[in-house]
Amino acid sequence: MFREFEGKTEQEAIAAAVAELQIDSQDFDVEILDSGRKGLFKKGPVRIRVHLDDEQFEEVEEGLLSAMTVPASTDSAIVEDYEQEIVDFVTTLLVKMGFPGSVEISYRKEGKLGLEIISKHSSIIIGRKGKNLDAIQLIANVVAGKLHEEIKVVVDSENYRIRHEEQLVRLAYKTAEQVRLNGRSRLLEPMNPFERRLIHTALNEFEGVQTKSEGEGLYKQVRIIKDDELPPLRS
Repeated sequence: MFREFEGKTEQEAIAAAVAELQIDSQDFDVEILDSGRKGLFKKGPVRIRVHLDDEQFEEVEEGLLSAMTVPASTDSAIVEDYEQEIVDFVTTLLVKMGFPGSVEISYRKEGKLGLEIISKHSSIIIGRKGKNLDAIQLIANVVAGKLHEEIKVVVDSENYRIRHEEQLVRLAYKTAEQVRLNGRSRLLEPMNPFERRLIHTALNEFEGVQTKSEGEGLYKQVRIIKDDELPPLRS
């Protein structure tokens, strides 16, 4: 199943998808149907296609129906209860892992709860390429799903996720510059949908290159390709 959206930029099109589907942008894959490039000096709307599995599609349909018939809950006491249960669970999980630390709520957004782990063992908790942090986040979301169906937990430590995003953007620019200069395409390491979208978005306005995802499954690779439609760079 898929749905298509438009926006002046890729970010705007993705924001439109998130607003309508009520699904976090990290949970769906995006295919760029039209980057909006009409030439060197013209740019039209960006069109994207959001791919959903059968379960997600059913949730979207049910969510849209519920939104039309049932008012949203405003009981702040319930929110505080399940938030505290999630915090307590992650805190206990860290102790059982052997790397204790404190867990604080860093932010609240509609349908999303941000948790920050503060620990002297933060480097181990984060793990190589954030794998341990992702595992903790996955388990926390399983528990959160049982407490509240409409909450997604984002777990971070020492601002790892922001730093990781910045590193990916720097990698995208550096690789794109190499491709634009030597003309040879480059294939980046496998990434999840959120990471791939960062690369696509970062290079959407980078003249001289195009990007596309290759592979199957959740973790795909981004290939950066020289845009032959543009004139060669002058040395």
